[in-house]
Amino acid sequence: MKGTLITLLFFVGGCLISIYGLTPQALLENDLSTYALYALMALVGVSLGMDESSINILKKANLGLLLVPISIGVGSIIGSGLAYFLIAESFVEGMAVGAGFGYYSLSSVIISSTYDTILGVIALLSNISRELLSLVLAPLLVKAFGNMAPIASSGATSMDTTLPVITRYSGKEYAIIALFSGIVLTVLVPLLIPLIL
Repeated sequence: MKGTLITLLFFVGGCLISIYGLTPQALLENDLSTYALYALMALVGVSLGMDESSINILKKANLGLLLVPISIGVGSIIGSGLAYFLIAESFVEGMAVGAGFGYYSLSSVIISSTYDTILGVIALLSNISRELLSLVLAPLLVKAFGNMAPIASSGATSMDTTLPVITRYSGKEYAIIALFSGIVLTVLVPLLIPLIL
């Protein structure tokens, strides 16, 4: 949660710098977000590649386990598409935001650099909100919808940031499911967003 708040503070700081006209000229003249996207993609690959437990979990995956991230992904994409269609009359843009699966740093950079900056900000804020709500509401989600609910609400973050609350409220036996789901959804983010847009 601390990392999410730090990210949010950097975002707000960037907005304030821009609003008050303090943005360095070099940032205005160059499209640094594309290079940031490349660096972020490389770091995601390194992070997943170095984590032996992630690789082992992927090797052990069976069809039942694979249905968890598929269901979460389909539900997130269609649900976001419908919600955004009701607000802004664009089903496709809503689908792209939902395909961030809570991975706010990557999804917002991909959308901002390849499609639209405003939609990138919407992706950032909605995916940060998804993570924060998953952290705060996990006990209520378990009571209302069952042990899988925090995994679904967490999306890609179920493999890292929200894993402690998932194991605490859903049970330790759900940790492997959460890890696997988070890994699969994390891998899908950079593939699905450009495909949707």
